[in-house]
Amino acid sequence: MVKEPEGRILTRAQLSRHAAKWRREGTRIVFTNGVFDILHRGHVELLSRAKSWGDVLVVGLNSDASTRRLKGDLRPVNPARNRAVVLAALRSVDVVCVFPEDTPLQLIKRVKPHVLVKGAQYAGSEIVGAKEVQSWGGVVKRFRMRPGLSTTSLLGRIKSKHPVVD
Repeated sequence: MVKEPEGRILTRAQLSRHAAKWRREGTRIVFTNGVFDILHRGHVELLSRAKSWGDVLVVGLNSDASTRRLKGDLRPVNPARNRAVVLAALRSVDVVCVFPEDTPLQLIKRVKPHVLVKGAQYAGSEIVGAKEVQSWGGVVKRFRMRPGLSTTSLLGRIKSKHPVVD
C-alpha cells in the first residue's frame, strides 16, 4: 500500500497558519491553482517552473463540485482526494489545499503569496487574484504551456479514438 504524503495536504486553517509562519520567516511563497484532473507533462512543467520562482509552492485544487461547475458533469475524472495525493507526491509541490469555490480568490487572500502563477492562456486581467497579489507587492507570472497539453484536449483525443456506443 502506498503511503499518502503526510502533512502536505492541508485544510484552509492549517494553510493559513503555515502561510503566516512562512511570511514571518521571510519565505517566498508561490501559489498556483487548477483542477489537475489527469496529471500530464504540461502540469508537471508548470509546477516545476512555479517552484523555481520561490521557496514554497502552494497548490490550490478545485474541489469535485467546483470542477463539475467549471468543466461539466463528466469531470472530474479523478476525485479531489486522489488528485491532491498525486500533486502532494511531486517534488516541486510543498502543500496542496482543496477549495470549494469556483475561483481560488479566498485561498489567495489567506496565503498572500509573493508570486501568483497561471498558464499563459490567461490574459493578465483574467487571472483571479492578480490585483490582490500586486496590491501587497507580489508579482504575477504566466507560464506558456506546450500546445495540445491540456486535460480537455487529452480527453478529447481519448474520446475520438474510443467513441461511446449506446
